[in-house]
Amino acid sequence: MRVNAKDLASGVVLLVLALVGLWLNGEHTLGSARRMGPGYMPMLVFWLELLLGVIVVALAFRAGEDPLEKWTKLDFVTLAIGIGAGLVAYPLAASVPALSVNWYPMGIALTICMGVMAVSPGWRQIAFVLIGMTVFGILLEQGGLVLAVAAMVVIAALADPTHRPLGVAGCVVFLIALCWWMFIYELDIRVNVWPAF
Repeated sequence: MRVNAKDLASGVVLLVLALVGLWLNGEHTLGSARRMGPGYMPMLVFWLELLLGVIVVALAFRAGEDPLEKWTKLDFVTLAIGIGAGLVAYPLAASVPALSVNWYPMGIALTICMGVMAVSPGWRQIAFVLIGMTVFGILLEQGGLVLAVAAMVVIAALADPTHRPLGVAGCVVFLIALCWWMFIYELDIRVNVWPAF
């Protein structure tokens, strides 16, 4: 039997993240589909992620051989420096009164950590996608939905240098319209649309 190492590793990561997420989400009230609590949507997402992980692991045993790439010295160095920079940045950001509210210190630390890791070609794609998601979380409350979505898409697009600026701009406009329609118009979620600095 030839196992696809990339699919197996990806499936295991999905399973671990889903199980950790379900465990951490246990502290939140679930509610029901009619009256959703703060833990309802994350619970659904983690169960879907768990199902996806099971499917990916199962397919790894049928997909054929595909070994993982070897890590380079630069991959190890940027990982170590990135983690160190994030661990230093977190208490520094938490010590600034304006940044100590909410999850801002964690978001800033993760952005710095991933920014350092993005130096390595082996980490670049996942680092830019994660930076985009983290910047979205940092900007959403004060920067508003439009700025947060635009920043997330533009930063995540840096993961693949073949993206054309017009395609990225189209994706930004589409996602802003979709998020506004779904979350603000339909679900009536109270979030700033425009910056509130």
